[in-house]
Amino acid sequence: MIRPSATRIALIYPELLGTYGDGGNAIVLAQRLRWRGLRAEIVEVPAGEVVPADCDIYLLGGGEDEPQVLAADGMRRNRSLLRAVSGGAAVLAVCAGYQVIGATFPAGNGQIHDGVNLIDVETRRSFEPPDVPPPPRAVGDIVVEPSPQLGLPTLYGYENHGGRTRPLPGFRGIPLGTVRVGVGDGTPARTDGVVDGKVIGTYLHGPVLAQNPALADLLLTWVHGPLAPLDGPREVGILRDARAHALAEG
Repeated sequence: MIRPSATRIALIYPELLGTYGDGGNAIVLAQRLRWRGLRAEIVEVPAGEVVPADCDIYLLGGGEDEPQVLAADGMRRNRSLLRAVSGGAAVLAVCAGYQVIGATFPAGNGQIHDGVNLIDVETRRSFEPPDVPPPPRAVGDIVVEPSPQLGLPTLYGYENHGGRTRPLPGFRGIPLGTVRVGVGDGTPARTDGVVDGKVIGTYLHGPVLAQNPALADLLLTWVHGPLAPLDGPREVGILRDARAHALAEG
C-alpha cells in the first residue's frame, strides 16, 4: 500500500562515507518517487549524530580507511540501524558501507575492526595464506548479472576497493549477482554483493542507482509495494555508451 506520508531516505555519515559520489543514490530515489507523484524526504545524518530509527531507506557509501572505522564505531554505539531494519526498513550499502555493515573489516593499520553486524559477511585484504601476496586493488568497470530471484537487468558500475568480502557460515541471503567484468567480492564464486532480506551490499559505484534505475525501483517497492512504471526513455546515450565500453573492456 502506498504510504500517505513522505518516504524518508537517510544518508548516513556523508562526510565519512561519501568519497565516490554515492550520496547521489539518495537523489535518485527521491526523484523517482517524485516523478510518480509521491513525497520524499532526504535525511542527512552527519557524523557523530544518532542515526534515526524511523526512516524507510538507509544509504551508506564509499570511504577511506580511517573514516570507515569512525563510521562503524558511530553506528555500533547506537543500534538504531538494526532496529530500523528489524522494523522493515531497507538498506543500500556500497563499498566501504558494504564492509561496515558486515561483521568485520580491515582497518588502515591492518588490524581487523568490528562492523555493525547487520549482515553475516566478513572482509579481509586477502583470504589467501599469509605467505601469499594480497591481490591488487580492484579498480575499473564492473558488470554484474543479478541473481534470477531479483528480476533485475544487468547491473553496471565501477569499483575501487582493496577488500575481499565473503559470507560467513550460516549466511541466509543470496549474492546480488555474478561478475561478468571486474572483481566484485573477489571470491572464487565470482560474485558481487549480497541481498539479505531488505539489505543490499555491493561494490558498485556510479552512483549505482543512477546507472541502474531498476535496482532503485526494487528498493522503493520494498517500502512502498508495487509502483507505477515511469514513462520515457530508460537510459540516455551516454549511459548506453558507458555500458558498451564496460562490456567491450571485459
